[in-house]
Amino acid sequence: MNYSEVEKISKALADKTRLRIFEAISATNRVSCGDIVSMRGVTPATVSHHLKVLSEAKLISCRREGQFVYSQALRDTIAAYTRALAKITRGNQPARRR
Repeated sequence: MNYSEVEKISKALADKTRLRIFEAISATNRVSCGDIVSMRGVTPATVSHHLKVLSEAKLISCRREGQFVYSQALRDTIAAYTRALAKITRGNQPARRR
């Protein structure tokens, strides 16, 4: 994962509402947009915007089934993001004395 991808994910998760939406999606195998609207008390347009940002950051995938759109977390992206943050952290730590 390159630095710009880490930055994009970090920006996507920096928004409080988006982070809560991502948390709700991650807690289940898949969730519909309507469920997110009812859980979070935000408008459908707001949910749609936040889902677009999360999708562009490759944190979630969205799939249409009939009239419903279902979202699910992309756990591989989170794993890669975590590894990238750990790598950044290791690079900024002072060398250990032996």
